[in-house]
Amino acid sequence: MTSSATVVEAERGTSGTGAALRVVVVNGSPSRQSKTMGLVDVVLATLRTMLPVEASQVDVYRLGPGFTGAAERDEVTPEVEDVLRLVENADLLIAATPVYRGSYPGMFKHFFDLVDQYALANKLVLLAATGGGDHHALALEHALRPLFAFFQALTVPVAIFASAGDFDGVTLLNPGVHGRIEMALADVVDLLKARATGARTADA
Repeated sequence: MTSSATVVEAERGTSGTGAALRVVVVNGSPSRQSKTMGLVDVVLATLRTMLPVEASQVDVYRLGPGFTGAAERDEVTPEVEDVLRLVENADLLIAATPVYRGSYPGMFKHFFDLVDQYALANKLVLLAATGGGDHHALALEHALRPLFAFFQALTVPVAIFASAGDFDGVTLLNPGVHGRIEMALADVVDLLKARATGARTADA
């Protein structure tokens, strides 16, 4: 496990039974308190009402020179290597980022430049973004989804976007966004159930 500066200690959900779903949030915001993470907080709180969850958070802007100075995977420090493996071994990845000038920040992209090309194949990825206005929502489909298509990840069909007007500070208020979160997570639960059923059928 890496330092608390980069990965928040795992929190186990209380609903449901069985092994907890390993959820890793990759946070692309440079701010310590941000609307992006305000959105993610609601996503995680809602997910915990559906499934037992073990959640970790990677703040790409807090990974330090062992990350920013690495052009290739074999150049990262052991601490950053641990973070990359954490993401690669997640059951559900939440890719959360603010939108700047039509796309995600370069530091967010740099993180995924270091992720193994095949490590995210068929992995469930939930896309979440925030921006100053609704026009920034296009980045979900034109920037984020193609990025994870390269990795052959299974992106959840419903992506989540919230604009600045949906918040009071970093607290999400818009009930419409809350509804979209519930829709997206219903898809996550359905996909997980389908995988579990498929795995049991294959073992039979």
